[in-house]
Amino acid sequence: MATYILLSRLTDTGAATIKDKPDRIKEVNQEIETFGARVLHQYATLGAYDFVSIVEAPDLASITRVSVELGSRGSVKIQTLSAIPIDEFIANLR
Repeated sequence: MATYILLSRLTDTGAATIKDKPDRIKEVNQEIETFGARVLHQYATLGAYDFVSIVEAPDLASITRVSVELGSRGSVKIQTLSAIPIDEFIANLR
């Protein structure tokens, strides 16, 4: 399984949704599993992004589906980053 970092910014619609129904965040995490991915860690953040999620997915197609599906709803804008474990990164440089 590959690891991805999702940097999320709520739209006005998304902010209103979680204000009225904060548990929606965890419901979305469960929906992500239906796309073949799994949220390993998730943080609410202050600054440029509202949430940082560490997600595991079997391949690029799966995480692409997650990003497009969630982004198409109009409640969140997502930037998806591929993450490589540092030991693997170093090994690839040798």
